[in-house]
Amino acid sequence: MGNNTPTLDAVDPETGSAASAVADADSNTESARAGKATGQAAGVAGSVTDGPRGAGARIADLRRSVRPDRRPARDRRLARPRLPGEGPRTRLVRAGLVAPAGLAVIVLGAFPLVFILLAAFSRSSLGRPFQEFVGGDNVTSALTNDDVIGSLIRSVGYALAVAVLSVVFGVIVALALAGAVRAGSLVRTLLLLPLITPPVVVGILWKLIFSPSGGLIDTLLRTFGYRGEPLSILANPDLALAGVGIADIWEWTPLIALLVFAALLGRDPEVSEAAALDGAHGWRLFREITLPAIAATIAAAFLVRLVLAFKVFDLIYVMTSGGPGQATTMPAYQIYQAALQHSDVGQAAALTLILAVVITVITTPIILISRRFGND
Repeated sequence: MGNNTPTLDAVDPETGSAASAVADADSNTESARAGKATGQAAGVAGSVTDGPRGAGARIADLRRSVRPDRRPARDRRLARPRLPGEGPRTRLVRAGLVAPAGLAVIVLGAFPLVFILLAAFSRSSLGRPFQEFVGGDNVTSALTNDDVIGSLIRSVGYALAVAVLSVVFGVIVALALAGAVRAGSLVRTLLLLPLITPPVVVGILWKLIFSPSGGLIDTLLRTFGYRGEPLSILANPDLALAGVGIADIWEWTPLIALLVFAALLGRDPEVSEAAALDGAHGWRLFREITLPAIAATIAAAFLVRLVLAFKVFDLIYVMTSGGPGQATTMPAYQIYQAALQHSDVGQAAALTLILAVVITVITTPIILISRRFGND
């Protein structure tokens, strides 16, 4: 039996030429790959000599070349399967759940605004609103009244002073709480007492403190040897507004302290520790590290406190009733007098619009500053 294994001489010339062509193609492919890699490496090396920007661009190209193809994010979003419950019925249910809140905003916000606008430009009373259109007579009458102008000027000065002092004391208290975290729970509970106390009770409390006969201040003065006339703060035209301001600051400073304290707890402690290692302590640490971190919170708290100071009514009603004379009369108290004592709803609405404009003018710069701190 002969050997049937083909020998090299038995190979078909055409088959042999095809095999050699395949081998040549494979070698050419490997050479091309090696040349491409060499060229890319040379390009990177050349880009390094061109500068760091050129090297970074070439390296980014290399990373993109080896990164697998990915479908664009937009295609993935379009191809996202619909979750169960997504459809027109679900959107209708969501709209139905949101509708009560939207209706409440319209009823509690839009309706009073429209009512005030209509009443400000008409002759209105408590029993008969919108009797006749009078144009801007109510607004003109308010702006030409010396008592109204005086109360507006007094309100601006009072609100700015009370808001600044409340923020200053609130920041000091918050820093003290942050420095004594272990005792913070008890102190925070004590701080909540003025906030949970009704404003009428706060007014009565401070009226008793300022009482010239047996009040706390009078008792302390007598204890330390004062033998003069009883000091009646709320009956003194020069001191009455300051007395109301003290009660107002006592009532709302805890709110500022809690807001700032929450902002202090949200800071990264490592930043303060690193600054302390670099030699920043005391006032320098507060000015350069702590204050920029809580500036947005302080600005927002100041804005809230300013608006609350413009709206003060209950303390004045309980402590001084706007007196002595017009020393503590504020726009909110004048609105109460016009609407409920004199039944002139049109005049009260005009005063409300004027007060709203004044508050907007005063608070707009503060809002812009707050947004700037928030963006930083």
